[in-house]
Amino acid sequence: MKILLAYTSGMPDRTDPYISLLPIGLCSLQAYLRVSGHDVTLANYSGWSQKKITEHIKSVQAIFVGISVWTHNRHASVELAELIKQILPDTLIFAGGAHATFDFKNLLSLPNLPFAGVVIGEGEETLKELLSSIDAGMPWQNVKGISYCSKGKIVTTEFRPYIQNLDSFPFASSSLEYSAGVDIDLQAEFVLTSRGCPSACTFCSSPAFWNRKIRFRSAESIVDEIDFIRSRYGLIYFSFRDDTFTVDRGRTIDFCRLLIERKISILWNCQSRVNVLDKELLPWMKRAGCECIQLGVESGSTRILRQLGKTITPEQVELAARLIRECGINLSAYFISDIPGETEEDLQSTFSLIRTIRPDDGYVSPLAYFPGTKLFQQDVDSGNIQSDIFVSESDAAVFVSGKGINSKRILKALDRNRPVKSLKKFRYQKENIGYCFTTNVLAGEWCRQNGDFAKAEVEFKEICTNEKNNPWGWFLLAELYVESGRDKEASACYENVLELVPKHKPSLEYLRAYSKANTACCK
Repeated sequence: MKILLAYTSGMPDRTDPYISLLPIGLCSLQAYLRVSGHDVTLANYSGWSQKKITEHIKSVQAIFVGISVWTHNRHASVELAELIKQILPDTLIFAGGAHATFDFKNLLSLPNLPFAGVVIGEGEETLKELLSSIDAGMPWQNVKGISYCSKGKIVTTEFRPYIQNLDSFPFASSSLEYSAGVDIDLQAEFVLTSRGCPSACTFCSSPAFWNRKIRFRSAESIVDEIDFIRSRYGLIYFSFRDDTFTVDRGRTIDFCRLLIERKISILWNCQSRVNVLDKELLPWMKRAGCECIQLGVESGSTRILRQLGKTITPEQVELAARLIRECGINLSAYFISDIPGETEEDLQSTFSLIRTIRPDDGYVSPLAYFPGTKLFQQDVDSGNIQSDIFVSESDAAVFVSGKGINSKRILKALDRNRPVKSLKKFRYQKENIGYCFTTNVLAGEWCRQNGDFAKAEVEFKEICTNEKNNPWGWFLLAELYVESGRDKEASACYENVLELVPKHKPSLEYLRAYSKANTACCK
């Protein structure tokens, strides 16, 4: 049976790399269903013309289509479902994802009913059972974990329990070659190692989606996937997109220890919380290749933090930032702006916090509504908004108060308060935690960006001397030599990278171009 799992951002182009990314959960569904014996194609229609989408849908001829519906792409997802229904009127089309899970009543009340049903919550076992019923010609309406419309009434079946053993799942990246419109190299860079979050932030739907419970993959499973992606796709940089990667301290240390012991030598970043980082954990992360930690700071005002359901304090933010800085890991901070009731005093507290923590970069988003959040439900119950606002509101984001009047002010504060770096600080980091290739990478890149190629070369060569099997030393040396016009030395370094990571794309591309240029010169 032909199955299509589809996503569209609703954006007119794909200049932003994140528009090119699929939700990792959709990739996990594809891998899970393919292992279960189903013929599943993954499609990212972001930026595609209607004609191109139509041609692809006709070529796949799917019997079942699952569309990943999120708040930002909800309208584009409905349009996609309507298009598929026109092309393949007998095909069953289901919606899934966080938005679909909480806004299923509105999705199943749309004119012409483009969706036959909605998968509620975690989708792997639900889709597997649903597809088995369809394949066998059996009724699918009693499958656990779905909602559908029957005779004008919305029916929701019994809740499906979460799968407890996440290690039993195939790697989400394992079937990406069976796809269309997917930037495989970019997609495989993003990895999930847990599901759920124990926090209760009022603006986030994760607490309701996962019932404030969290399940973990083992450290061994994560490292195995990294090794698989490194071998299959040639990637040596990764981003862990868990809500809080470090919430299980022991698992994080085990993961770092395994990366080091198996000499996999990657650089990576992750999301964390200020109250689950400490002096012992951070050096482990740095030695294992962590170059950046992203923290959800949101505000510098204690009152606003409480209003948002954040159980952290500005003092904890300051401590975490100081520990991260001392260890020499880059800090990225997320902030929320334009919160109802936020005063100038609250904003000044945020500016003061930014001056203290000095993030390397930061992101600001106006407070927005999402279905399934405490914030949204409170305002529906109080009559401030209507429950069908995601249908009636045409913009991708539904902001709570204005459209970011204070965002620009916070962004300016972030720009004005970048950290001051120096070789002296990098030397302190080396003394603090000992030799660590991540320090050399960051120090060398800082020197290169400041035009000191000689010192950058020293930093990168130190990696090659201490860790001949670490591709990062050779790769960064190669890039430095290219920038310096030392092409012959660059090509030798790229060749060293390929001995370690045979499918490393930047190295392959350079050597092909270098060989072609030399061949042309010889003619």
